[in-house]
Amino acid sequence: PPGTGKTLLAKATANESGANFISVKGPEMLTMWVGESERKVRELFRRAKQVAPAIIFLDEIDSVVPKRGGYSGSHAIESTVSQLLTEMSGLEELKGVVVIAATNRPDMIDPALLRPGRIDRFVLVPAPDEKARLEIFKVHTKQMPLKSVDLKELAKKTEGFSGADIEAICREAAMSALREDIKSKEVNMKHFED
Repeated sequence: PPGTGKTLLAKATANESGANFISVKGPEMLTMWVGESERKVRELFRRAKQVAPAIIFLDEIDSVVPKRGGYSGSHAIESTVSQLLTEMSGLEELKGVVVIAATNRPDMIDPALLRPGRIDRFVLVPAPDEKARLEIFKVHTKQMPLKSVDLKELAKKTEGFSGADIEAICREAAMSALREDIKSKEVNMKHFED
């Protein structure tokens, strides 16, 4: 689901492994010029090979690799899909290059990308449980001057909230305290409840 930290997990993977991190949002790869999208894909893999070990992170992959045959517009999308598949099939030669992709819509991705040797493993990143929500609250309130705030209670009340939702709650609680008094030196439970 959106806001669960897929991008953050990819960055953490690169950081923990010491690999170079090349992040690409799916729509950035698509252009209206014939052959330009395919060139961007080739350039991406060429650069990853040069800086290996590297992790290529393709965010919103469903926008770059939609199911072929279902798109009634230009054939540029299908050419881009084919180029990406070709580059990934050659990964045996690209020693030290790993591809991680993220999507909210796995049902829209071309099945050829999901075969072994391209994208081998699927990991569902669910909404955080209560313990994880508590940790997320701790991260986003670390620099906040809290007074009488029960983070455990907030974690219980936010069932089904994503990490992004919790970050927004913390930011809005701080803004609520400032709206109440621009010189406010503390954020309390009332501001979170607001």
